[in-house]
Amino acid sequence: MTTSFAPATDGSSLATAANPKPDSGNGEDYHPPTSYLETIVHLFKGNIGPGLFAMGDAFKNGGLVVAPLLTILIAVISIHCQHVLIACSKKMRDLRGDAVCADYAATVEMCFENGPMKLRGWSRTMGRLVDVFICVTQLGFCCIYFVFISTNLKQILKAYGIEMDVHLVMLLALLPVLLSSLITNLKWLTPVSMFANVCMILGLAITLYYALKDGLPEVKERALWTNGSQLALFFGTAIFAFEGIALVMPLKNAMRKSQQFESTLGVLNVGMFLVSVMFMFAGCVGYMKWGEHVGGSLTLNLGDTILAQAVKAMVSMGVLLGYPLQFFVAVQVMWPSAKQMCGIEGRSLSGELIFRSLLVIVTLAIAELVPALGLFISLIGALCSTALALVFPPVIELIAHSAPSKGPGLWISMKNLIILLLALLGFFTGSYESLKQIVKHFGEEELL
Repeated sequence: MTTSFAPATDGSSLATAANPKPDSGNGEDYHPPTSYLETIVHLFKGNIGPGLFAMGDAFKNGGLVVAPLLTILIAVISIHCQHVLIACSKKMRDLRGDAVCADYAATVEMCFENGPMKLRGWSRTMGRLVDVFICVTQLGFCCIYFVFISTNLKQILKAYGIEMDVHLVMLLALLPVLLSSLITNLKWLTPVSMFANVCMILGLAITLYYALKDGLPEVKERALWTNGSQLALFFGTAIFAFEGIALVMPLKNAMRKSQQFESTLGVLNVGMFLVSVMFMFAGCVGYMKWGEHVGGSLTLNLGDTILAQAVKAMVSMGVLLGYPLQFFVAVQVMWPSAKQMCGIEGRSLSGELIFRSLLVIVTLAIAELVPALGLFISLIGALCSTALALVFPPVIELIAHSAPSKGPGLWISMKNLIILLLALLGFFTGSYESLKQIVKHFGEEELL
């Protein structure tokens, strides 16, 4: 099995949160279960970050008519795929008689392991591939958080006459990001996530106030649709904004009443509906107000007033405090393997803190290389988020519902094939366009 959130032999899984008593025999820490409200706070923080403030840039690349329609489509498909993952995980749990549902990577591995004979040999490889995508995606988010924070702080400093290179500003952000990333328990992250949510929502409200206070231009002044290359960039940014699938199983397993996660009015549906509405509103208003000049983050269009600087500081704080939640997922996947490689046994808090510190420095180093915020968001979204959000869920549903003699059925086959075609189209076109624009960006920097 993969070494992530699955019920593992070392007891490090978040699934232990479903157990009312800590396992006293393995020396691992006990994760207290979370409530409905605490879980929805984490779900919000996992989805409300730089992607929310990048929706204006996304709508610029999609057009005022096409972008909202595609945003709704991506939202519906993404939420559906998250439900598919939960259903497949529950099916594997029941098949194996496990106490709790496995995490994403372990679910994929189990589906292949119990699927058609020709696919069973791929089970371990596919499980590890999902772990790789999760780590790349979550650490990519963390890199983008560094870029977002430093880009906004650079504008704040500039407003007060302090000119500082964005790379140096990233170094200044290292200490607070590092300290927040040393929180090792999901329960303890709840107040951090709550404060981060308040900062983000309040920052968005003030940003939208700035956009609306003097009225919006007429619709005819904005593009209603765009060309194929811009739509590819739109897809990358939009799927980045909606990609919270790696958090689904950890959050569900950490709940005191896990059945409240995927029910009709459960955490997933209610939380993602509200998130989707916020994305739509931010994208429409941001593009309508600033048009082709809209920044990779809406906060970059606010100007130099005191209130505008306060908003940038507030949103930067919200993103900074969102870093540990995204970071938490990657650490839970990577730390068990790192412990094994280093020959560490038991809890080893000091070892985990050192590992976390080194990983934070790695994300800073990567962020220093690609400071173009909008392009970085689009690339991570198209390259990794698409695979996790839209490719693996339909694949494992096809496998999990494959009967020995008749396959998964016409409806399931058609639905999942359509999702896969859309996902692969976005994956290849979005990645290509993002990489092309990043190369162009570096070329322009060298000419300056």
